[in-house]
Amino acid sequence: MNIVITGASSGVGFEAVIELILSGKHKVIALARSQDKLERLAEICAGLNPDGVLYPIAFDIVHDDYDGLQQFINSNFDGTIDVLINNAGVLINKPFSDLLETDFVEMLQSNFIGHVRIIQSLQKFMPNGSHIVNIGSMGGFQGSAKFAGLSAYSASKAALHTLTECLAQEFTEQGVKVNCLALGSAQTEMLEKAFPGYQSPVMAFEMGKYIADFALTGHKFFNGKILPVAVSTP
Repeated sequence: MNIVITGASSGVGFEAVIELILSGKHKVIALARSQDKLERLAEICAGLNPDGVLYPIAFDIVHDDYDGLQQFINSNFDGTIDVLINNAGVLINKPFSDLLETDFVEMLQSNFIGHVRIIQSLQKFMPNGSHIVNIGSMGGFQGSAKFAGLSAYSASKAALHTLTECLAQEFTEQGVKVNCLALGSAQTEMLEKAFPGYQSPVMAFEMGKYIADFALTGHKFFNGKILPVAVSTP
């Protein structure tokens, strides 16, 4: 399969790329803003599977122009994307009274608008049977336990969840399935920065494998679904 994944330079995105490359069955475009971390990812993947096809590209889904990426997909993916994993995102942990309007703007741009931009730009490359996987959060999942300090982050993820449901309907005629994984915690750099000292029961590589597996097969069973991926209730 031809796969595009954002937020690939660290955390679960980093691990999902490794999982996809290990199989040797897929070609992967890994997008992230950090060129250094992408180079490290490429080194690891080459060591694990020298025959794997990985294209690490430094790219900002919010601010960069998509013309070059579209041309690259035409040249290297024969103009076809089977799976798009929207994993890029950031987190701000700050009391509501201390949040600035710019904090909300940053959360919406990184966790919502960026995904809108890439879906609009790459939708035309996705044939019948392809799959868009949005990576949401239990923080934005209705009825879940909420945490102080995450109002801006959780609200941006809730917007992504609703977008998922809407696009599943809009893309019905095109035959593109759209789902969202509302992740609970995984032991990533972002989690450690937001919650110093907290130890998640799920390691990043475990969640990355789950995301990779779901991206390849989940559309056979789900469409327009926001699926909670957490070991706690609610």
